[in-house]
Amino acid sequence: MSRVTVLVAAYNAETYLEACLDSLVNQTLKDIQIVCIDDASTDSTPTILSRYASKDSRIQILQRKENAGQAVARNMGIEVADGDCITMLDADDTMSADALEQAVNILDSDPDTGSVLLRLVYVNGSEQTPYPMRSDKTSWSGEEAFRLSLDWSIHGLYVSRTELFRRFPYDTSCRLYSDDNTTRMHYLHSAKVRQCEGVYYYRQHGESMTNRVSALRLELLEANMSMARQLREAGQGREVLALFERERWVNLTGIIGIWLRNREILDRKQALERFRRVWKDIDKSLLPAGLKIKLGYIPFHSFRLYFLQVQFYFLLKRLLGK
Repeated sequence: MSRVTVLVAAYNAETYLEACLDSLVNQTLKDIQIVCIDDASTDSTPTILSRYASKDSRIQILQRKENAGQAVARNMGIEVADGDCITMLDADDTMSADALEQAVNILDSDPDTGSVLLRLVYVNGSEQTPYPMRSDKTSWSGEEAFRLSLDWSIHGLYVSRTELFRRFPYDTSCRLYSDDNTTRMHYLHSAKVRQCEGVYYYRQHGESMTNRVSALRLELLEANMSMARQLREAGQGREVLALFERERWVNLTGIIGIWLRNREILDRKQALERFRRVWKDIDKSLLPAGLKIKLGYIPFHSFRLYFLQVQFYFLLKRLLGK
């Protein structure tokens, strides 16, 4: 058994992978397991992983024959994890040397703490910017952390007890955004969520998939549908469901706006089918009264009327220069 298992899903990660692995093998907490999952890379990623594994017995390599995305790769890692707790590190990111020790110290000191946030710092070249947390607390109830994660008032880079990862592995409903669902379920089912002083350095660069405007941006809607289904299946009450339905409704209007400005990312028929399916799935009775009277968000009983309203809303914003 190890104290922490770190999941590193790597796909064509040769540019930054060595820095990532160096930050792990040099952790002050030595009793760790580093599970690296090569997601069918076509560059020198496998060679780099093998070289590091030959020098450090804590590194275990899993190999996928076909590229399936980070969620699938990380779930392979969970299957072989032997740590008391689990975290993940993207192959282009790094951690401070004391990150895992800081997190484990908090978990050891409080059995009620299920998840521990790291400090998140964005790295863009030589520039470093702390994540703009919109909570001045360092400890939250699980439900409070879940609420704050809906609009990412707190971020989603953390260490959780292994039982949470076993119970709620990474959501594989789509390639992007569905890992947000996993974070939220881990927070929701932690008695407490706390923050430590260890740092997660998140590299920002143009190659990042989430920086691209593409059809994949629309996957957020699919990920939201999966999250809503999980909340219903978990028997969450009306208040929690209402919070997330509001989030889904805001996302639907916002993503339609993105599509209206970038119609080449998906043809009209496919886009409307996707938007209509999400519109139908949202329980509009749970939407807050204020949102129901706001232009662009009024939940008309007809999808056609709702969509025409959204078109008018974004046309008006453009004319007003907003």
